[in-house]
Amino acid sequence: MTARSITTFAATVCLAAILPAPVAGQTWSVPRLADGHPDLQGIWNNNTLTPLQRPPELAGKPYFTEQEAAEYEKRMMAADNRDRRSADANQDLGKAYNDGWYDVGTKVVRGYRTSLIVDPPDGRIPPLTAEGRAKAAALADERRRKGPEPADSWEDRNLAERCITRGAPKLAGGYNNNFRIVQAPGYVAILQEMIHETRIIRVDGSAHLPQNIRTWMGDSRGHWEGDTLVVDTTNFDDRIRFNSFNCCGGAGGKLHITERFKRVDAETIEYEYTVDDPETFCRPWTVAVPWNRAAGPIYEYACHEGNYAMEGILRGARAREAAASAPQK
Repeated sequence: MTARSITTFAATVCLAAILPAPVAGQTWSVPRLADGHPDLQGIWNNNTLTPLQRPPELAGKPYFTEQEAAEYEKRMMAADNRDRRSADANQDLGKAYNDGWYDVGTKVVRGYRTSLIVDPPDGRIPPLTAEGRAKAAALADERRRKGPEPADSWEDRNLAERCITRGAPKLAGGYNNNFRIVQAPGYVAILQEMIHETRIIRVDGSAHLPQNIRTWMGDSRGHWEGDTLVVDTTNFDDRIRFNSFNCCGGAGGKLHITERFKRVDAETIEYEYTVDDPETFCRPWTVAVPWNRAAGPIYEYACHEGNYAMEGILRGARAREAAASAPQK
């Protein structure tokens, strides 16, 4: 979709009247569009200190107590503080930005869950199938062959570094964890701040694209089940398995995602997605993470303004090679 068509799409959106904020003693009700469906529009953020998978040291413990959650939050905030300097110059440089640029969140999710994965009950990504293990082993062998920082060409770098995609569904990262939802008759659009990708979700009952048409974020079709927007996404490009920000633990072209969006109060969308990739995983698995209303605005994420950083990565690799082959003095 071109920038002009996105602008036209946004300009033709039929916005619902925003309901007044509830006063004390008044029950909140779901705001609705002219067609009667819930209004999900606005800017939302999904950052959280809760990890995707339950840490091994918390095995068998699906929830923190309130006190444990507070202690965990304090510990994680201290550990992730990028303002701390390192005695080693290379490590210090590798930290890149200082803490002011990061947006990892300050709290665990509501209910004090110890993982974003809610199924399986152990809070862990399920085991790989035999085919999944073989593909993971082949990828690991290729990485070993090319070294820990492969850079023979730009194609050796991950899809995010190449400014192609961060994938969908997009999990929270270190920063730029905002989304904008816009609704129009027959469509829902979700702008992901990181790499400014926009997902266009048809909710008009149309069928998925033919199987031979594959895209980085898949082909999404939505429908309403009561007040819940259910989005079914297929037709992923198999190369998403090489994305270091893959939502789904190394899934590939057979990935089938089912997402559910539900407004539960004025400030929160209850969001979950289920991963089903029988080629990669022994069973489906589900992630639940709230989207919280953000003040905005969302500024353009320009992804290196032409990605000049890629030239730096490749030049750096050539410089290391030259230094390694130079005669020792």
